[in-house]
Amino acid sequence: MTDAILMKNAQNMYNNLCAMLDEKEVRYNRMDDEMMVKFTMRGEDLPMDYLIAVDAERELVRLFSYLPVTFSGDDRVLGAVVTCRINYELADGCFDYNFADGTVMFRMTASYKDSLISKDLLAYMVACTGYTVDKYNDTLLLLAKGRMSLEEFLKGMDE
Repeated sequence: MTDAILMKNAQNMYNNLCAMLDEKEVRYNRMDDEMMVKFTMRGEDLPMDYLIAVDAERELVRLFSYLPVTFSGDDRVLGAVVTCRINYELADGCFDYNFADGTVMFRMTASYKDSLISKDLLAYMVACTGYTVDKYNDTLLLLAKGRMSLEEFLKGMDE
């Protein structure tokens, strides 16, 4: 596919994304040159930062939510274990764990290659991310700060 067609499809996707956010009355920052938006939503306990990017080359919509969680050097293995255990439960999206610096983010992608992604799917991605991040961000923070043990976490996941 030519670059011009890829860019046209990406721009259409970006326009749909911005239109959906406008319809949902989400306040966001546009970065039109990069076809990205940033915004923050309030969860039950912690704010949730979103970055949504349209990737023209790979024909993807990529959503990221960076958590205010960092596992320190001694707890980096704990961060990896709990991230894997949480991901086992998820139907859509996943938590990405950076072992090198102990940070955690949530990621969800959707491909629009040879198809159209509706505003409803984009809204689902935002809502699903919000639900998932809000459900686990406080637990991950407690674990990273040493206020919850691995045993307590695993017991809670099995209930």
